[in-house]
Amino acid sequence: MVSMRGDDILPTAALAFDSRCTLGESITWCARERVLWWTDINGRRIWRGNPDTGNAQWWSTPGRVGSLALCESGRLLLGMEKALYFADPSREEPGAGLNCEQVCEVPMDGAALRINDGRLDRAGNFVFGCINEDPARARAARFHQYSIAQGLRALALEPVAIANGICFDPDGQGMYYCDSLQGRIMHAGYDAATATVSDPRVFAVIDGGAEPDGAVVDADGRVWGAQWGAGRVVRYSAAGEVDRILPVPALQPTCVAFAGDGLGTLYVTSARDGLDVAMLQDQPTSGGVFRVSLEGARGLPDLRFTDA
Repeated sequence: MVSMRGDDILPTAALAFDSRCTLGESITWCARERVLWWTDINGRRIWRGNPDTGNAQWWSTPGRVGSLALCESGRLLLGMEKALYFADPSREEPGAGLNCEQVCEVPMDGAALRINDGRLDRAGNFVFGCINEDPARARAARFHQYSIAQGLRALALEPVAIANGICFDPDGQGMYYCDSLQGRIMHAGYDAATATVSDPRVFAVIDGGAEPDGAVVDADGRVWGAQWGAGRVVRYSAAGEVDRILPVPALQPTCVAFAGDGLGTLYVTSARDGLDVAMLQDQPTSGGVFRVSLEGARGLPDLRFTDA
């Protein structure tokens, strides 16, 4: 188990949006509109939340969206099931279904695979991985990079069962990722222009039965990773050492994003999936989005996906 001093434990994250997602994920900050976007994968919804007002709205999707990214045009790029799509929520009323335009089919080795975690790299390419939902959990899910200019390009990383934790060093030359079922975070050299990776190595090992999930890198090169099953977000130094723990009042936190003025507030999505009645009574806001204002830490602004 992780052993920390009292001053290494951050204040428990507070509820920001009581969205009660079945499987909340892929939270992203839109500085233009000062809103957060995230997906409820199994609920088949895309959410938009305004931190200034506390209001949140949703749109339904025809499939499960594992990850999303903001586009230059204002549209969303969605990683949904076995393809990438564009969608424009501004053209639909909240609560309505999104009209999704397929832009790229993703080849997969099996019917039980779908797109899972994804994030824009420092050059604005969408980098994503897949998940194998077959009960045997064979490592057949792969990682890809997509851009309009270069199309879909496979990354030469070992296949996984559940791709997660994709994020990038501040200079864009290193990539973090994981297979949630292996309980370790990996780091590899990364070249955005050629979609090549090099020298993969173990960055951190997660103990106590928790699973590494979505992650983000801050301006100082530290990694903030949600830990499914542990009710916490853990911050790692650039050397892979645990140096802060953020308690989350939901057993299954899933993804993190910096947002707000100065990118000094951390938001955390979570999931209700798999929790029994007693667990939900104990943690009724599971599936919500939580936040904490940070001292001495800030995020990095994300580029937008070039969709024209």
